[in-house]
Amino acid sequence: MDVFSRLESFGERFRLERGLTPDDGWIACDRLLDSSSEELSRVLEAERAASGQRSDHATALTVMAVYAGTVTASALLAWALDRVVVDMRPHNVAIRLSEHHGFEAVALREPSTVEAPVHTLVSWVLDEHLLPLAHSMRTRTRAGLRQLYGGVAHGCAAAFCIASRRGGDVDLLQRAYEEFLAASTGGLEQLGEVIRLREGDREGLFYLRNTCCLYYTSDEAVKCSSCCLDSVEDRVTAYRRVLANGVVPH
Repeated sequence: MDVFSRLESFGERFRLERGLTPDDGWIACDRLLDSSSEELSRVLEAERAASGQRSDHATALTVMAVYAGTVTASALLAWALDRVVVDMRPHNVAIRLSEHHGFEAVALREPSTVEAPVHTLVSWVLDEHLLPLAHSMRTRTRAGLRQLYGGVAHGCAAAFCIASRRGGDVDLLQRAYEEFLAASTGGLEQLGEVIRLREGDREGLFYLRNTCCLYYTSDEAVKCSSCCLDSVEDRVTAYRRVLANGVVPH
């Protein structure tokens, strides 16, 4: 099984389309790093319309968490599983908007991978992509940078956590996450914590956020399962419940 097929076996979140069809609604991700770009406006406006967020800064925080947890998640999982880095630098990635909360699809212009250490992964995913995007949205919406970085931290952790509950080797994924976190930039280690839980024969990794994406201010008025507005005890109890029931929370 090639790396892209293996990624897709963990769910739609990790599926990458290869190659782009012109005029098929794709938005080049490098354009999102320009805070004044029309493309960034489209992404923010699409999320605001879909979720009914009340403010620009809340919309930006929601977008950041969803973006980091979907657009670049496959690169983190590929490295964790096979120690290869998918080229997800922004110039090589495009997204297609959904009518609903989140993104419909993610594509690579050139579906290339390279065997590389964790520092290449950090450089391509964080330093060249997610952290500059956070700064772009900070400039555009005045959303707090710590909260935006919290969305980055949450989204990156999600790649390891979700895979651990969909058949991935929990030991391997936990070690990979710890290695990634140790090498990461942006102070991600201060913005949340991955915990390991077991209920019966089910085991998995879960994330506890220290920041809030303000999704509860949307029309859906719900909190993320990792939301820091709930106590650690309440979040762990809820995680144990869904683990026992075989449900995979986001």
